[in-house]
Amino acid sequence: MGKVDLLHWGSERLRITPWRGDPSVAQLTPMAGMLPTAGAIRHSLDALAADGYRSVLTSALTLDEQRPFLEAGFGVHERLHLLRHDLRDLPDGPLPPGMRLRRGRRRDRTPVLMVDGAAFQPFWRFDQAGFDDARQATPSSRFRVVDAGAVAAYAITGRAGSVGYLQRLAVHPDHQRRGLGTALVADALRWARRHGSAWVLVNTQETNEDALALYLRLGFVQQPHGLAVLEHPLDGRRNGA
Repeated sequence: MGKVDLLHWGSERLRITPWRGDPSVAQLTPMAGMLPTAGAIRHSLDALAADGYRSVLTSALTLDEQRPFLEAGFGVHERLHLLRHDLRDLPDGPLPPGMRLRRGRRRDRTPVLMVDGAAFQPFWRFDQAGFDDARQATPSSRFRVVDAGAVAAYAITGRAGSVGYLQRLAVHPDHQRRGLGTALVADALRWARRHGSAWVLVNTQETNEDALALYLRLGFVQQPHGLAVLEHPLDGRRNGA
């Protein structure tokens, strides 16, 4: 089963990566600013089936982005809340004694992935490729960790134009409810405002009530239309359907 980076159909392109380390599941992502047609998506499904994938998941898509995928036969796998912070009133985020917030380093990758694996359900856990994708998803990004003698939490924040994105926030369960998430979010918001962002967006699963409560408490506002990860099985296409 080969790895495909880009699929082309005429002038249209879609980015392909394995889903969170599962080589049988592809993640299909529209290129920034380029909404694909249903025809291009169907062509991609055929190519991915021929490449041996058994199913396809999308990245988290807005309502407008979902339409051509739904037309191509995708269904909703999971819905996400989308929230926005206007960066006017920024929260404080003091850390408990003995902890410090610092820049993430290359040697932090392994402990960070251990934190991520402990904090998220299997479907949402990052592997190394997912972590790298989060850092490279925007032209500028910031990788920060809470150091408690070992990595206890981390965040990835990105910027693209005037919009900031809280790409990832994870706190190890042993250190939750101690203000680490608040400290990382406050740091992310300050960085985004300092570099000219007009607002910051974040998403979280509809089932993650603790994360939703944190973001609302820190000044994020829930948007009327959330996001969705869509899914399409490929068994029929592999069998020649």
